[in-house]
Amino acid sequence: MSIAAAPSALRASSGCASRLGLSLQNGPSSGLFPRVAASFSTTAAQCKRKTKDSNKRRGVSSLYGSGPREPLSMSNVPLPKPVEFTPKIEVDESHGLWGFFPAPGKLLMTPKETEEHGRAWEVEELRRKSWEDLHALWWKCCKERNMLATARAELLRGKLGFGEREIDSRDEEVTKTMRAIRHALTERFYTWQDAVEVAKSDPEINLEGGEGQVYTPSAYEEGYDDVPVAEEADKELKEPTR
Repeated sequence: MSIAAAPSALRASSGCASRLGLSLQNGPSSGLFPRVAASFSTTAAQCKRKTKDSNKRRGVSSLYGSGPREPLSMSNVPLPKPVEFTPKIEVDESHGLWGFFPAPGKLLMTPKETEEHGRAWEVEELRRKSWEDLHALWWKCCKERNMLATARAELLRGKLGFGEREIDSRDEEVTKTMRAIRHALTERFYTWQDAVEVAKSDPEINLEGGEGQVYTPSAYEEGYDDVPVAEEADKELKEPTR
């Protein structure tokens, strides 16, 4: 028997040695190297687990109606149930705030009702109106515009998607009327200013006089108004006819 080993056997042993060195580099084997000891600590290995939750509102959901995890002192007390009660509030039908709506208790007008309006007033028509009529018409237009603004805000809030064109058309006619009222009043104001300037240069007009004393005509027959009308008529009847 030959004592010398075969070359293939030597190569196999060298391969095992190389694999052994590779495994030693990757990590120590439990059989070859001892385990590393833990660091010194006085804390117990197993502590008592905390069971009480410090968050008092954990698990409380208004969406699912769930309550707290632990019972409270008021858990056994029944909650009061709401009473089906609808308060009846008396509303004044003649209240001024109803002017912001088409009618008492009516929120909006239909687009067809909004389109039912006339034309705007012309300046030529308003020149013949009195101050009281123009004042009343102006505040009527203000009330109408407030109602239209409330309707427009309600349409935008409710996202209804209709009626804005009719409201804009009606509001435009009301605006034209208010513009014509201001035009007519401006003309009257300019006319009044011109009349005041003319009166300042008139000797028969005293602007500082009281009521009934502004106009003082220079040619005035005294005692003319003292003759009774009845005496003049009797005098004419007594004269003989020729």
